[in-house]
Amino acid sequence: MKASPESLMAAAKAAQKEGKLPPVHLWTPDFCGDLDMEIRRDGTWFYMGTPIGRPALVKLFSSILKREGDNYFLVTPVEKVGIRVVDAPFVAVDMDAAGDGANQVIRFTTQVGDVVIADADNPIRVTRDAEGQPSPYVMVRARLEALIDRKTFYRLVDIGVTQDVDGIEMFGIWSGGEFFAIIEAAELET
Repeated sequence: MKASPESLMAAAKAAQKEGKLPPVHLWTPDFCGDLDMEIRRDGTWFYMGTPIGRPALVKLFSSILKREGDNYFLVTPVEKVGIRVVDAPFVAVDMDAAGDGANQVIRFTTQVGDVVIADADNPIRVTRDAEGQPSPYVMVRARLEALIDRKTFYRLVDIGVTQDVDGIEMFGIWSGGEFFAIIEAAELET
């Protein structure tokens, strides 16, 4: 049975009636094939090569997104379809911080309205490309990450501090009682 966007929308709406995310971790339907849907690095969702222009529809689809290994699926209790994700399925477009030092709490908001506090369960990580350019991420839910957009990352760097980590002075961010290292402090000077 080939899934359609309409059947996925109907199932997601039914699951969301209680005002919370559907329990996609409990759903294990048979694979129905791939859907021509892609999430680009900037967080834009495309269907059949065309951007999905309705934010409510993107939010609805994002609520039934599931990651298995390196693959991404839209799932319902009876359907599972593969989609492509270029980088991360979400983009953290804003953040706010309260407190300071080890008591600081940083809250991120994604392009689809998810709100997550960086902590041990939702860590911040930073990778670097061949030229050394950073790509920062925060875990949103169930192995689904958000790429932290440039303006938000700059704001994080503004509140960063140095901390000794296993004998190495690291520059990073405190949130939720955890220190998330970004770069060796010595590299900041170069």
